[in-house]
Amino acid sequence: MPRGGSPTPRTIPADPIYGSTLVAKLINKIMIGGKKSKAEKIVYEALRIASEQLNEDPIAVLTKAIENTKPLVETRSRRIGGAVYQIPVEVPERRALALALRWIVNGARDRGAGEMEKKLAAELVDAYKGQGYAAKRREEIHRMAEANKAFAHLRW
Repeated sequence: MPRGGSPTPRTIPADPIYGSTLVAKLINKIMIGGKKSKAEKIVYEALRIASEQLNEDPIAVLTKAIENTKPLVETRSRRIGGAVYQIPVEVPERRALALALRWIVNGARDRGAGEMEKKLAAELVDAYKGQGYAAKRREEIHRMAEANKAFAHLRW
């Protein structure tokens, strides 16, 4: 922790097409090696494909996909008297969003061969429906927290 208090979070400018900071964050997560224009093409095409499949607004698809994959609680390790306990704690909103985006992108990357646009669109559709890699990760995290809720009184 810095002595002058906690640092102010950076504000990310909204993307030019949808005017959404959520899309801008997804673009930044997809981007590899500073190739932002390529990441933008991938994300916009994936949103178009996903919205066509679901007959829904692209921003609504992304928002619901993220809401379905955001974790509410996670476990943190805490050492007490030589033993390490997994203590369930609530996830701050910023971290929950970052985790959801990370899981969606990783789920898309882990899918088989093919174009990234189609893989990301498929992962977004799955997340929208509460399925897929990202939703599975969320369930794992919640299951772990549920299993360790006996240690919740140890949280700091």
